[in-house]
Amino acid sequence: MPMRAPVAVLCSGGLDSAVLLVDLARSTGRAVPLFVRAGHPWEDAERRALECFLDAVGESRVAPPRDLALPMADVYGEHWSMSGRGGPGWTAPDEAVELRGRNLVLLSKALVAAAIEGWPTVALGSLAGNPFPDATHHFFAGIAAVASEALRAPLAVVAPYRELSKADVIRRGADLPLELTLSCLRPTPDGEHCGDCNKCRERVEAFAAAQVPDRARYACSARR
Repeated sequence: MPMRAPVAVLCSGGLDSAVLLVDLARSTGRAVPLFVRAGHPWEDAERRALECFLDAVGESRVAPPRDLALPMADVYGEHWSMSGRGGPGWTAPDEAVELRGRNLVLLSKALVAAAIEGWPTVALGSLAGNPFPDATHHFFAGIAAVASEALRAPLAVVAPYRELSKADVIRRGADLPLELTLSCLRPTPDGEHCGDCNKCRERVEAFAAAQVPDRARYACSARR
């Protein structure tokens, strides 16, 4: 019987994509994590977090991570996501975290790699409540259709957690070392959460809502 083709999973080292990666590896038999570098200052810390998480999980059905590069500094310029200055703080609304075209950037290179490698499905960890236009089922279906035509390969983009909250994902992955994942816009040099950005607040509140202990380390403990 022929082996099922692996599922490619856009994986940043963050909580949502890490849980999705293991989830899909276990349910499909093989998953390939794709880490896309666009030039954001948090990427080195995220990549280390992903490696630590995968080492701790030890899931044989997860392939070694593939690193892809698609630098965006020439487009985003001095935006906080490139300069590391003035990023959305603890009280900032979720809309302040938008990186225009983020999923378009990530999926464009991932889909080319998927067509070349023979991965018919690319998955990403978009959650319920994501307000951005490149995180809808309509967008995912559209970009998959365009890529399939351009690359002469049947491709699908799926977001299995699109109807779940972050608290739902935490409960789903409660058996995993979630403390090794990184959900922070300004991680410290040693990879701790800053404890003072929008993403840290989102994470802290989600663990509280899930009623699951958060064992991650935060440089600023006053928020917890």
